[in-house]
Amino acid sequence: MTEYFVRLVNFMTMPRDEEKGATAVEYGLMVALIAGVIIATVTLLGTTLDAKFSDVQGKL
Repeated sequence: MTEYFVRLVNFMTMPRDEEKGATAVEYGLMVALIAGVIIATVTLLGTTLDAKFSDVQGKL
């Protein structure tokens, strides 16, 4: 009977692989950060490029 309890305790205290959920969250955060950087860059460069093209068009 004690062998059964030893096996049960060993099973309950085994390290579990709990990193699958954590890595999915980390990938989600990285994707959100990359998307934010892309949106900010396009917004800033888009405004600057629009002003440059308008300047060139006015000079033509």
